[in-house]
Amino acid sequence: MNIKKYIFILLLCCTGSVWGQSFTASVSKSQVATGEVFEVQFTLNASGGSYTQPSFGGLQVVGGPNESTSMESVNGSMSQSVSIGYDLVASKEGTYTIGSATVVSNGKTLSTRPITVKVIKGSPQQQQQQGGQGQQAGPDNSIGAAASGDMAKNVFIRAVVDKKNVYLGEQITVTYRLYTRVGLVGNSFDKAPDLNGFWSQDIKAAQQNTPWKTEMYQGQRYNAADIKQTILFPQRDGNLIIDPLTMSFVARKAMPARDIMEQMFGGRYEDVKVKASSPPVTIHVKPLPEAGKPAGFTGAVGVFKVAASVDKKELKANEALNYQLKITGSGNIKLLKDANINPPADFEKYDPKITDTITETERGVSGSRLLTYLLIPRHQGNYTIEPVPFSYFNPATGRYVSLATPAFAIKVNKGVDAGGNVTSLSPADQRDIKMLSKDIRYIKTSGPDVYKNGEMFFGSAGYYLLLLLGPLAFAGAFAYRRYNEQQNSDVVKVKNRRAAKLAAKHMANAQHELQAGNTKAFYEAVSRGLYGYLSDKLNIPAADLNQENIAAELKNRSVDDALIQKLLNTLNLCEMARFAPVSGVSQQDVFNGAKSTINDIETHV
Repeated sequence: MNIKKYIFILLLCCTGSVWGQSFTASVSKSQVATGEVFEVQFTLNASGGSYTQPSFGGLQVVGGPNESTSMESVNGSMSQSVSIGYDLVASKEGTYTIGSATVVSNGKTLSTRPITVKVIKGSPQQQQQQGGQGQQAGPDNSIGAAASGDMAKNVFIRAVVDKKNVYLGEQITVTYRLYTRVGLVGNSFDKAPDLNGFWSQDIKAAQQNTPWKTEMYQGQRYNAADIKQTILFPQRDGNLIIDPLTMSFVARKAMPARDIMEQMFGGRYEDVKVKASSPPVTIHVKPLPEAGKPAGFTGAVGVFKVAASVDKKELKANEALNYQLKITGSGNIKLLKDANINPPADFEKYDPKITDTITETERGVSGSRLLTYLLIPRHQGNYTIEPVPFSYFNPATGRYVSLATPAFAIKVNKGVDAGGNVTSLSPADQRDIKMLSKDIRYIKTSGPDVYKNGEMFFGSAGYYLLLLLGPLAFAGAFAYRRYNEQQNSDVVKVKNRRAAKLAAKHMANAQHELQAGNTKAFYEAVSRGLYGYLSDKLNIPAADLNQENIAAELKNRSVDDALIQKLLNTLNLCEMARFAPVSGVSQQDVFNGAKSTINDIETHV
């Protein structure tokens, strides 16, 4: 320190005294985070001596003094300035004051103004700087490896969390930070943490290249870089473990020079492979308190606001109404369940459309969730959409907060299809079904009421009746088969039964010919019908079928002579008409007479 101080004084003495004198102080950042390195610099643009460094007010000097000089020649005029800087770091939050530095220039004592620096917890605000020691594009090459040469102390990863004691569902930010005191020429991910018991959301890096910064850790300066940031939401209470993240690096390790040539060119290096894992971190998760928990609480943890709106307050029946519910805040907003809105029974409600506008930063998950419900009123009338309750747990206060949306009065006018065939239903409760017409009904999901509860079909009268039905059907079929065989065993009787049907068939054909005016065909059909009927009825073979045999058989069956004679007259008339025209008798009378004769014979035989 003393040697550098003397060098600085010497440089001041060597500067000319013809320039204007100013002695100023500046800092690279006015607000920093605990553990973050920043720089304070004192600049004199004239000659001077008897420099006295300031009081740093509790800030730790981790580097410096770093001297620099600059000279300019403009139109033959020379200017020169001398600066001296210090690297500072604060271990606690608060407001610090860097006192005045003094220097004597041209017999005058010059002093800088005190500078106030605010130190906050956590990561500092992003401030772009040139040549500072905060966030930077690349590592600080002035940081050397540990003297021990132990690579585990030169390259390692820490899982840095913003809190270790949280409530169930409270968000936590974990930062996997790389610390190194050696140059790295390669890296690869070996294993990502499982994070069992957490719902996780990674934070997207704002920059493609990971920025470096210098950080004090356990009294040593390191080049540090945040390689991964994740927001965690514990899903169960108890002690949860943030398991390690493992990476492999290729580190460039400085080696002693083996000869003078290597010494002239800065020595030699050796690339070595180093594997690093972040130590596990235990998170103590407390359950949410039961005291004061609102009814209908769905697990929202954080700080939220809720608002609701409708796109119209007057509409016609069967027109669409949009009801929007917006939840805004910070917390487990992505894990929120759908709000339970209860529109009037005559309103159909459809599943909501969910629109998330959510960002993830190192401060947590925040944004809004917009739920848009489509409602369709089916009847005219004045309705009220009741307030929607919403509650959340605030981990900062340890209390529940209950909110509610306003109610909305909706006027529904008669629409074109109002009172139409529409069924209004609430899928959540079958009892809410309301029949608006009779052509659409609720789908019956239960089985038919064949028997009452508690009654068994087994052992009932129906059960035994079904058992007897089979044997009874078999016995009936057997008896019918025997009866049918007996009925068809006598050919004479079969012909006798079928005689009338066969005659009716021929007489129907005769009627058709009569209507068609075919005289010859008509008489042939009547003759064929009578002969056929008599052959079957009297069991006379076709070879013996003549009027004498017919008359004899009819007499044997005690048929009246008048009926026999009427039959024979009809047969003779048909025989004559087949070969010559007949007169005095109409065809219709012949047809009626033939049918009457058959009916009379059926009565007597």
